[in-house]
Amino acid sequence: MIYCNAIGIGLYAPAHMASRPISTGRLDRLAVGLSGLCAVHCVATAVLLGVLASAGGLLGRPIIHEVGLTLAMLLGTVALGRGIREHGFVLPSAVGIAGLAIMAYAMTLHESGLEPAFTIVGVAVLALGHRLNMMAKHPSF
Repeated sequence: MIYCNAIGIGLYAPAHMASRPISTGRLDRLAVGLSGLCAVHCVATAVLLGVLASAGGLLGRPIIHEVGLTLAMLLGTVALGRGIREHGFVLPSAVGIAGLAIMAYAMTLHESGLEPAFTIVGVAVLALGHRLNMMAKHPSF
């Protein structure tokens, strides 16, 4: 099995998952990777806004945040929803939804300067929900 530790995507799917185009575990790993990229983006934006005002204009555009939140909501809905169907535990999805709600709230804080902090907290909570989802399906994670 080839395994990438950077974003946690295994390149081997067991035979029982061959009927699915993409496994739920992979969706969760992809979602956690996307959450990490979001956190890096938010930190980079805050740092670059402080250091280079011109770079902040590009990275701080609202469309980047709107598209990122939309992708997080879509991927989270699919991955966490499939998790409920597969293992029956609601807690991972509830944690993930709380993270998405915090991220959505952060988008309302454009002028207060608290948007990056709330976004990072939301991303961390969402990543925790995906991690709990993976652990519920595969306790060895």
